[in-house]
This record gives sequence, structure tokens and C-alpha cells, in this order.
Amino acid sequence: MSAAKITGRLAVVETHPIQYHAPVYRVLEQEFKIPVTVLYGSDLSVVGYHDAEFGATFHWDTDLLSGYDAKFLARVEHGGARAADQVSARGLGKPLRAVNPDAVMLVGYSPRFHRDAFFAARRGGYPLLFRGETTDHAVKRSFVKGTVRDFALRAFYSQFRALLYVGARSREHFLRLGVSASRLFFSPYCVDTTPFRLDDAAHKPLRATTRNELGIAAHEHVFLFAGKLSPRKAPDLVLRAVENFPEPLRAQTHVLFIGDGELRRELSALADASRVRAHFVGFQNQMQLSRFYHAADVLVLPSRVGETWGLVVNEALHHGLPCVVSDRVGGAPDLIVPHETGEIFRADDVEDLTRALHHVLTRVGDENGRAQCVARAEMYSTRRAAQGIVEALESVWRAQ
Repeated sequence: MSAAKITGRLAVVETHPIQYHAPVYRVLEQEFKIPVTVLYGSDLSVVGYHDAEFGATFHWDTDLLSGYDAKFLARVEHGGARAADQVSARGLGKPLRAVNPDAVMLVGYSPRFHRDAFFAARRGGYPLLFRGETTDHAVKRSFVKGTVRDFALRAFYSQFRALLYVGARSREHFLRLGVSASRLFFSPYCVDTTPFRLDDAAHKPLRATTRNELGIAAHEHVFLFAGKLSPRKAPDLVLRAVENFPEPLRAQTHVLFIGDGELRRELSALADASRVRAHFVGFQNQMQLSRFYHAADVLVLPSRVGETWGLVVNEALHHGLPCVVSDRVGGAPDLIVPHETGEIFRADDVEDLTRALHHVLTRVGDENGRAQCVARAEMYSTRRAAQGIVEALESVWRAQ
């Protein structure tokens, strides 16, 4: 597609700068030459904030603001919100009018900020695009709640000229709720790889150095969990599955936990009781992650609920790491090709997870397998995500 066909400014409305959204806007502006202004409710992720589920205060160590136009409705130092669910869209109408965009893209409907942003953009009469974490599998709902949700979302989606699906389950969700295929455009969930060290020259030295620091021998197996140590992520299942291994295999297996959260002490106690060697390295920012991915053999994401995508799977695949994920992980149908890029197991089923871990271990160290993982990840890139937005914009602006 030629970016020259597109003329006009895109405005995006978000609660705060997000590390896997900002790079897409940068590509839109710099590569596709689409002028992009993002109106943020707060700068909380830039100055630092407390994540209750991580149990940590941090700010992202990557550039979230350059390469496109960023404006803030409020800043933390001037009393702005310090948590995403507290960000307000109050006063959004004025900066929208100042930007005077040819289209507005919204990225969610919860928390309230997104709904208020929708009404503000609709009052302005701008053509609307939607790109959000949409799925039906992540949360179990009663019949009544599900019916009310479906009714509300059908009405909500009918107000958008184009809707961008981030993966297979997202597309199924839109189609189920009556969105015509002609209004759907693929803009995959993706991660920015610039903070990572992905070249082959980095793999062996980072693997050796990191394993040496952790006391892990070159021939031993390492399963990696990366994320919040919370019940919904089910990190305990990794330890329980390894506990099921025959003693000789368990003796040469390690579990590496990146992240923090309420289960930290419980997991440590469980590792001791089950005689599984576990390492807890705490929260690691983006530029610190590559060495741990290279040190590991397999990523495990055993989430029970609420995993609308699972971006750590993208990150691991970019590093050539196969992934074992539960069937509750939103990106599983897109990213996991069984017997190639990993395995999918039944959520909360320790025996099925044990089987999946055994199976994937048979392919550890296979260079062809590493290449398959990387190739799959590259199908879900920031460029492809930006291209999908361009395709949606072209469709909307041609119809005007």
C-alpha cells in the first residue's frame, strides 16, 4: 500500500502512554507519513506509577513520546491521575477541536475514560475508528451479564466507521456482534523490539552470562514465567507441573520468575516444598529482559482468566523462545502453532501442562525451531499494526 494515497490527521485518545501502543503511532507518523496526535489523559507511565497487581512502582525505560505529537489533558505534577482507572477525559473537547483531526481512534470502552472520550469525539462529528483488546474468552459471565454486554457493545460498535482486530479472537468477537467484515481491518497486537538484543551474536553470550549469575548449568532446563505474580496468571501451575517430572528431569530443571506480586512468598514456599529450583528476579524493565529470554528454554504463560492477549508471548517468540500457554491466553490461536512455536494446554489442568512441557522440551536447542518462533512473531509487528490502521483510514476517507 502506498502511504501517499492518504492525506489527513489522525487523533488517538488514550489514558496514558503505553509501551506497546506508542511505537505503532511512531511508525504511522514516520514511515506511513500519517500525522498523528495522541491525546493522553495523564503522563503517569512516563513519570512513574504504582501498579497494584505488580506490587511495584516503576516507569517504563523506553521512549514513549518521540516520533509523533503527544499532548496531555493533565500531568501528575499538577494533580493528574496516578492510576489508569482514575484518569479523566474532562475537557477533551477543546484539544480535539484544536487538533481538528480527520479521524479519531479510540482504544477501549473501559474504564470510564474511554466512554467519555467516545462521547466527546462523537459530539465533534469526527469519523471514528476502534482498536482495543476485544475478546469473548477472557472473562466468564452469567447469561444476563453476557446478554446486557452484547446489547451494549452492538450499539457501541455501530458508531464506528472501521474497527481494527488485534487477532483471531478479536475478529470473532466483532463478527459475532454483527460487525460486517467490510469494516474490519487487521492491526495485530505487537511489541516494540528496539529495546531487545535479538541478533544471533547476542544469544550465546547473554545466555551463558545470565545462567552463570543465576547458578544454572549450561545443560539444565529453564522454564520462564514473565508477568504479575497474581492468581489470575496462575504462576503456581508451573511449579506444580515441574514437581510432576521424574526425579532425574526435575533435578536438572529450573523455573525463573520475572515480575512481582501478591503470590511472591507463596510461590517461594511452594518451590521449597515441591523441591523445584526457582529463581525470583523481580520486575524487569524492557531493556533488561533480553538476557533472561536468552537464558531460558521455554516461556510458560498459564493464565486462568483475564488474559486478553499475552504480549510476553510476542516478546519470547522474537527471542526464538517456544511458548507453552493455556487456552485462556487471547493470543494463543495467533501465535502458537503446536509442535512448532509451542504448545497450548487446558487452563488449570496441571497434568495437561506437564504433558505440554515434556513435549516442548524435546525441541529445545533446535535452530529450525528458533527460526519458526521468530518468523511467527514477525507476522505481528509494529509495522503490520500501523499498516492495518492505514488501511482502515483509507477505507474511511475514501467513503467520505
